[in-house]
Amino acid sequence: MPPEHFYTSALATAAFLSTQMPGCSVYAIGEAGLLNALYEAGITMNDVNPDYVVIGEAKAYTYDTITKAIRLVLGGARLIGTNPDTTGPTEGGLVPACGALVAPVEVATGRKAYYLGKPNPLMMRNALRRLGATREQTVIVGDRMDTDIIAGIESDIDTVLVLTGVTAREDIGRFPYRPRHVAAGVAELMGL
Repeated sequence: MPPEHFYTSALATAAFLSTQMPGCSVYAIGEAGLLNALYEAGITMNDVNPDYVVIGEAKAYTYDTITKAIRLVLGGARLIGTNPDTTGPTEGGLVPACGALVAPVEVATGRKAYYLGKPNPLMMRNALRRLGATREQTVIVGDRMDTDIIAGIESDIDTVLVLTGVTAREDIGRFPYRPRHVAAGVAELMGL
């Protein structure tokens, strides 16, 4: 599927910021997808006195970047997390994800981040609008029951749990809700 058929937490974050404060500036900790989405939304980078500190998935997360984020939030910047996931899958096993990377800033500043990714219903509404699709034409794909699948259920959008990440097939029974479909991986989605 082409990239324009996907809507990510980075895109949701950029859209939110551009409507909340057009032309705002951010100190961003994240990868190219987040930085590009912010740039395309007309948001500028600012590591001195930004309107927002935005934290996403980041391999370049260091003591210095987190210290800077803490100081900027204490100085008045608003704290945004792209998604609340605390872990994410890699070939080598689970690694810290956005929620875990935001946590030190929340603890050190006493301020809670606003998360734009799943299960935030704003993300689902913006995604449908951006994609020009109805909820009946849409599916939420994810590897987590606690964010991805609950987002679809609460938005009345079909869900696909892919078993290549955080939630294993045997974990599904622990939750009081179920995905509509379960797939071994993303490649299997074409058959659904």
